[in-house]
Amino acid sequence: MEPGEYARLDATGLRALIARGDVDVAEVDAVARVAIAKANTVVNGLAQPLFDTGLAHSADGPFGGVPFLLKDGPMADGVEFSLGSRSLNGIRARHDSDLMRRFRAAGLVALGVTTMPELGLSFATEPARSGPTRNPWDLARGVGGSSGGAAAMVAMGAVPVAHANDAAGSIRVPAACCGLVGLKPSRGRTPCGPDAGDPAFGGVADFVVTRTVRDAAGLLDAVHGPGVGDKYTAPPPARCYAAELTVAPERLRVAISTRSWSGGTVDADVAAVAERVGLFFAELGNPVINADPGLDWDDVVHAVMAESIAIAAPFLTAPRRPDPARMEAVSRQILAEADGMSAMDLMRMLDAQNRVSRRIGAFFTDHDLLITPTLACLPPPHGTLSSDRPGHTLESWLRSLFDVGPFTAPFNVGGQPAISMPLGHSESGLPIGVQLVAGYGRDGLLLRVAAELERAMPWAERVAPDAIG
Repeated sequence: MEPGEYARLDATGLRALIARGDVDVAEVDAVARVAIAKANTVVNGLAQPLFDTGLAHSADGPFGGVPFLLKDGPMADGVEFSLGSRSLNGIRARHDSDLMRRFRAAGLVALGVTTMPELGLSFATEPARSGPTRNPWDLARGVGGSSGGAAAMVAMGAVPVAHANDAAGSIRVPAACCGLVGLKPSRGRTPCGPDAGDPAFGGVADFVVTRTVRDAAGLLDAVHGPGVGDKYTAPPPARCYAAELTVAPERLRVAISTRSWSGGTVDADVAAVAERVGLFFAELGNPVINADPGLDWDDVVHAVMAESIAIAAPFLTAPRRPDPARMEAVSRQILAEADGMSAMDLMRMLDAQNRVSRRIGAFFTDHDLLITPTLACLPPPHGTLSSDRPGHTLESWLRSLFDVGPFTAPFNVGGQPAISMPLGHSESGLPIGVQLVAGYGRDGLLLRVAAELERAMPWAERVAPDAIG
């Protein structure tokens, strides 16, 4: 198997070759390492050198032998992580997370760790620790965040799928920047334990970034369901997610919104792609109206501030606090604000979360599907969102992020499933993502609709100019 052939396969296709005996796992491992090394020289997507050997996994799992990369956090027993920070070197995970155990059981072979912004607090993966991760579609532009290294390496063809997580858009934003499929499942659909019972007050969802909808569905089949003791439990699916891809969607009540919810502007190229998706649904006979949840944007910002404080809090209670002198300016500020926050301050933020969640929940009693752009703009040039620039407060930092990505964070607050799909390109050739959102627990509907769009508006032949093969 040559790197170019390997890079063109999604995880489902690669596993089929392995299962038939057309290629053995050792050959896949060898070619994957070549592809990962080549990709990393272009995009700088690895947070550390590759593991000497792939992590233990089930050879007969549904993705047995498929190469995989982990995000830079405490996922796998004994694996060093830094959360993108120079202040956290040398820390090793004490055990597998619940999700990591499921990745192993699915047969995914973890070979390394991808880059992320410091503490995951940005829509730009440009940490001082490792430098900027570059976009395969334009190396002068960013890959989004916080799962930016994962998205860059999948878009390069280094691996067909990579671990990602999402607290305000951190799966969907990098997927949009890099031309990938990025599914944030419903709250409680994938496990969050055992070290966290309510990560970021329920705002964080862990999953993957992929190149195809079938990989997203197959992997969700492999890992879904709450862990023992998890606080949230999503409704069980009506059928396996892979089966949803062949079921024709029923008549849907569709809403579309392309104005920026944060009060900023949306690029015309970006809005046009989302509008084209709305037209597609209308031509199928679905009622499509211009509508959005009507959110109070101050409430959204304050709700996500609570999530950010929850992300910062463990570093303030850890036996060894990170050295502020080795942290970036925004991280230092957020830790300082968390340290000085009163219980009543936090309660006001949680009240804002409740208002946002109730408003979105009510919206989905009248609509089955919401279409928005994923980002308000094309992938920004490096330095647009500099987290080492002094002067930001937590609130001003979030508002600057949400000028770039105003559509994703509300659904972390509300817990709805949302997916970014690579359904268009700009005149200059940059990928444009469209976000689809469904009501809480309706992940199956979302994947069904996504599969229909993949067939109608295919992207498999669009490959980044710097990608392998």
